[in-house]
Amino acid sequence: MQNLLNPIHFSQFLSALFLAILFSQSGLDKVFNFGDNLGWLTGHFSKTPFRGQVKVMLITITITEVAAGVLALLGAGQIVLNGEKTFAMYGAQLAALNIAMLFFGQRIAKDYPGATSLVPYFIVCIGEILLLTL
Repeated sequence: MQNLLNPIHFSQFLSALFLAILFSQSGLDKVFNFGDNLGWLTGHFSKTPFRGQVKVMLITITITEVAAGVLALLGAGQIVLNGEKTFAMYGAQLAALNIAMLFFGQRIAKDYPGATSLVPYFIVCIGEILLLTL
């Protein structure tokens, strides 16, 4: 707990916790509402070269989101306990990769507002990666 008195460690902790909440909730929503998500995404990608790959893409995104959330949560715990940042870094990097994949999909589907809405999350991920190098 002493680590959280340091403003850098506190910022690292809160950023990791933010990513843990964001990606765990999003990933678990996809797990528990897989059919609904699959149906919506099938329509969303119906006029793209990826129309036959929607299920594989959804599974990939779901796995990376859940993994990023779990790693970020473990990382937040590490920061609190001993200042270690390994899991937080893995979580932030996987989260950034996940957002890049989502952004690519939105651009391919020509959902430009959807792609735009991902940019702040990507910036948070990159900010956390940089913050964790301090």
